[in-house]
Amino acid sequence: MSYTPENNRYEEMKYRYAGHSGLQLPELSLGLWHNFGTDADDKVTSDIICKAFDKGITHFDLANNYGPEPGSAEKRFGKIVKHLLSSYRDEMLVSTKAGYLMWPGPYGDFGSRKYIISSCDQSLKRLGLDYVDIFYHHRPDPKTPLEETMGALAQLVRQGKALYVGISNYHAADALRAKKILDELGCPCILNQVRYSILDRWTEDDHLLDAMDNQIGMICFSPLAQGLLTSRYLDGTIPSGSRASQNRFLKSDKITPEMVVMLNQLNAIARKRGQTLSEMAISWLLKDARVTSVLIGASSVAQLEDNLQAVGNSRPFTKDELAEIDRLTK
Repeated sequence: MSYTPENNRYEEMKYRYAGHSGLQLPELSLGLWHNFGTDADDKVTSDIICKAFDKGITHFDLANNYGPEPGSAEKRFGKIVKHLLSSYRDEMLVSTKAGYLMWPGPYGDFGSRKYIISSCDQSLKRLGLDYVDIFYHHRPDPKTPLEETMGALAQLVRQGKALYVGISNYHAADALRAKKILDELGCPCILNQVRYSILDRWTEDDHLLDAMDNQIGMICFSPLAQGLLTSRYLDGTIPSGSRASQNRFLKSDKITPEMVVMLNQLNAIARKRGQTLSEMAISWLLKDARVTSVLIGASSVAQLEDNLQAVGNSRPFTKDELAEIDRLTK
């Protein structure tokens, strides 16, 4: 199997700077959380990655524990890069993370220097890469001094194992502390990756975007609220094979009559805008210039292309639209 990317791959995608850095990310990045693990199909996953690259998605986001099984998404992505995309490595941003449980014992979890450095070394082996473009600490560690964790991130940059560093799931106070420590180490923090959607507004309550003040970029995961902000649940049923049917990351009891009514009201706003509900959900995040990128997942090329419509089929929100969305969801 061979692959030659589209010549026009940078013509439609838009790019934004990550904080005060010189690094630009596509408005849509591809996350490899669920659909690239051990049991995934080789051709389907290769087609998704290549189609994403064809459409200007240069950023591919992983973590040490992505799969399932943990580590398997990195292995799969590494093979795809080796066989299809190795010639284009300098056009790609590859990110990974450490912070959740990866191996037994006291050194395989959270945020110690021991864990961070070891995990990065393991990730590079699985990916088959000499470096990653962005290495994140995946979650705050309440028992390890933040200076130790941030010092480990800075060490990875000094060693050439990562070009940039970021944090993930950090609230405003800890994000500012992390930034200050990294600044003092001469290793700026460029991104905070957080869960954010129309239905999940904790970042607003936390005043996270205001606290980062464009100095740290924001990259949002779960923009479709685990599938709630799609057409799947508008009729009130739970389709076979959906996340709600599996009761894993979206529980079936979340699909209440009240939720279905609200989703249909949001869908009505989207239709008036000439968008699907999922397109509007992504556009709603991208309306804020402080959001650097939105992470989308995909289990098929068709699903990827649906999400890509949000870049080409968007227009500014009116004050009335934003007020109605807030009324429904806040």
